[in-house]
Amino acid sequence: MGDSSSSFPARLDQKYDAAAHGWADKMRLLGYFDAYLGFLSGGSPEDLGYNALDVGCGTGAFAEARAVIRSEGRVTLMEPSGKMLMRAEQALSRRGMAAETAKTRLEDFRSTDPFDCVLAAHVLEHCQDPILALRQMRDLAAPTAKLWLVVSKPHWCNAIIWFQWRHRSYRPEKVAEMLAESGWLLEAQHSFPTGPPSRTSRGYLARAV
Repeated sequence: MGDSSSSFPARLDQKYDAAAHGWADKMRLLGYFDAYLGFLSGGSPEDLGYNALDVGCGTGAFAEARAVIRSEGRVTLMEPSGKMLMRAEQALSRRGMAAETAKTRLEDFRSTDPFDCVLAAHVLEHCQDPILALRQMRDLAAPTAKLWLVVSKPHWCNAIIWFQWRHRSYRPEKVAEMLAESGWLLEAQHSFPTGPPSRTSRGYLARAV
């Protein structure tokens, strides 16, 4: 903690580039797209904003799930892995949405327009300083913007995944504490009902304050 950078280590960029081929199909097969769709369906379309940012978008499953519910507006995909980013852009294009893309890390991203919706799925647990990362997301958000956050939770499945990705996992009370310290008000939590997402992940809906 205390590092001026919020990002995960640079070597992960190359690992994600290598994994990009087939990643989207694997995540869909494991049920993550459906899990994200169920999570986002729990709010109103207005909660998904008009100008949305997907932080660490990977191959775009979270942003694509949002597009199923709310297809209008602007979407910016941010991702340091170029190969992942290309596939995310293609996924939204298949949904009829033209997305802006930013091949960059969170701490290097700049925007002149604040976002009224921020998406971040399985990003926080790779950050060297997760509270700083949440503050950087808050700095990019408009007043009362919504943050849809998915974070790894303690479970033996994540212990297995850790051997490849060296990620962290957080209990709900710790996530709530980090949100409060970084300018977000936790409004709701979401338990994924089935499959691998039910064992590896938990959803959090927060509002910028």
